[in-house]
Amino acid sequence: MAAAKLLAAVIDRKTPLDGMLDATGGNPAYMALSEADRGLVRAILNSALRHLPRIDAMLASLVSTPLPDGARALHHVLTVAAAQILYLDIPDHSAVDLAVEQANRDPRNKRFAGLVNAVLRRLVRDKAELLDSVASVSPVPEWFMKRLAKAYGAERAAIIAETQLIPAAIDLTVKSDREGWAARLGGLVLPTGSVRLAAFDGSVSALEGYEDGEWWVQDAAAAIPARLLGDLTGKRIADLCAAPGGKTAQLALAGADVTAVEQSKSRLKRLETNLARLKLSATSLAANLLDLQPSELYDGVLLDAPCSSTGTTRRHPDVLWTKGPDDIEKLAALQEKLLRHALTLVRPGGRVVFCNCSLDPLEGEELIARVLGDTPGLARIAVSPADWPGLEIAINQKGEVRTTPDMMPVADGFSPGMDGFFAAVLEKLVESNP
Repeated sequence: MAAAKLLAAVIDRKTPLDGMLDATGGNPAYMALSEADRGLVRAILNSALRHLPRIDAMLASLVSTPLPDGARALHHVLTVAAAQILYLDIPDHSAVDLAVEQANRDPRNKRFAGLVNAVLRRLVRDKAELLDSVASVSPVPEWFMKRLAKAYGAERAAIIAETQLIPAAIDLTVKSDREGWAARLGGLVLPTGSVRLAAFDGSVSALEGYEDGEWWVQDAAAAIPARLLGDLTGKRIADLCAAPGGKTAQLALAGADVTAVEQSKSRLKRLETNLARLKLSATSLAANLLDLQPSELYDGVLLDAPCSSTGTTRRHPDVLWTKGPDDIEKLAALQEKLLRHALTLVRPGGRVVFCNCSLDPLEGEELIARVLGDTPGLARIAVSPADWPGLEIAINQKGEVRTTPDMMPVADGFSPGMDGFFAAVLEKLVESNP
């Protein structure tokens, strides 16, 4: 019941999952569940959202006449059951029985209980055949597939779309001794320097080194931008939109005097808690970065701008169903505004690293080209592929970083790929005397 309600909130009301699945202030239906049942609901929702176009196609093929417009709740019940039958290790009969029970308990759907039973039993019986029949159906929404194809070409877009089906790995940024921590945790050192864990069912916080603050969870792609600022020893750096603090921690560990700026006080508190565990320090500032006017300009700024998050759909599959093209355009406009202000915060000779976790060029390459084109005294500092062995493919011809989920194959037993990220390094030029 909870899974169907939450799925409806995502699909019909564009409500992000993160808030609804929050451990302390989540959706009441979710909060009422045991910890084990919460885990099951998360697994169901992730599977349903990752495979939604294919589930929809299979269900449509099993219903002789489309469900009435008022039967959205029934459709979500069928989708939740189908996700369990097709993609999760749950007894088929349990998924069928629960869906029929849910239909019977809802006055709007009771008359369809027999249909639910018939459709799902046929889904169980013809599972393999039905899965084969939808193999060519793109697993992402049509609007997103069109944008991927425009940006990366049809063939690459199809590969990226399929990669969205693979759950994201857990990557760690370690303070020191990467090889040692990889050995202790049964992990793998990636070309980026992150340590990737093999799949496991336990809690990350129970692993060795967590309580001692020896590492923190951070996707390998998300760990790249902070390193693009170069040698940070003794430099004053502002980390804008800083929570939850992974990049702040990297900057502090590298020897920078960091000011972490975050508008949300609750998110800033989370950042402070994370830094305390890691035994790292930074000045935290609760402020809208557009209002930030420091008394002394910074040596560098890291701006991880709020974006569509389309590069993170392996871990946040709801993104593609809660956002659309209009959101990308609005967010790109906001990012440009934030970047232009960030450029006013650095001294001549200072650098700004702009980054986000979107796959869309409108939020990356096109934005940077526009800002460079109309901002005097600004230059792009090209990232050298030679500095990123094993990840040369992620550096484009202009020296910008563009990772996609299909990059970075790894050894068997480890989830491949990384989040989609864009990053560019800009430098405010020092004016020469005439």
